[in-house]
Amino acid sequence: MSIISSKAGAIFIPVSNIINARKWYCYILDLDPKYEIIAGHLCCIPLDNNGLNLVLDSKIYHEESIYKNPAFHFNTDDIHKAYQFLKERNVELVTEIENGHWFNFKDPDGNLLMVCQC
Repeated sequence: MSIISSKAGAIFIPVSNIINARKWYCYILDLDPKYEIIAGHLCCIPLDNNGLNLVLDSKIYHEESIYKNPAFHFNTDDIHKAYQFLKERNVELVTEIENGHWFNFKDPDGNLLMVCQC
């Protein structure tokens, strides 16, 4: 058994404004934006019950640090409902639903993100 676990603990996203980013990500994830801002630049949003967190970080933000390709995807059980959900929230949708399984969208800082029905 390796000393380094094969389980990811966090996904970091560079954001320009930690308070606005916390509000936006909680809005699209349908969560209460109650998560603490740590050290003035970090916010950890739990994504599951297994310890995976979305870590919004304004200290690492720079125009060159934004995701130009999705580094991960959010899961969904219904890609069509997920697409409509984000569309109704005026999220910038970058693609239509592709191959019946995924689509891309952007956060307010321009990070390219993905939703996928696996």
